[in-house]
Amino acid sequence: MAALQSSIDSVRIAALAADKMKATDIVAFDVSQPLGITDIFMIASARNERQVLAVAEEIEKKLYKAERLQPREREGLTEAQWVLLDYGDFVIHVMHDETREFYNLERLWKDCPLIELDLPEEPAPVTAQDSPEAVRA
Repeated sequence: MAALQSSIDSVRIAALAADKMKATDIVAFDVSQPLGITDIFMIASARNERQVLAVAEEIEKKLYKAERLQPREREGLTEAQWVLLDYGDFVIHVMHDETREFYNLERLWKDCPLIELDLPEEPAPVTAQDSPEAVRA
């Protein structure tokens, strides 16, 4: 059984949010066959701890605004090296560049189908109203 279309649609919203905050190497794998407990793993990288948190925050904000989704679990917010957002049907990993390189999650899921995220060629510009400082205000 393949990932549900609703999960794919939600992950695309998350990927666009990550892209907007200048996350890099955004990929998503359909892990429904080998795991059975979730449909999709999405992975995105960020240059530093502040950006890891900003990307995770933007993803949460956009998924709540678009679909009223909230993560069941949030892990890694204190260290901000690897933030995991568990939405049940899909899991988002926002990782510091060095952490992602060390754990190399893609190696684990290389046999799973990639999900087309429909991201724009160029990263979306961050506007003043979208910055982490403006979100907290």
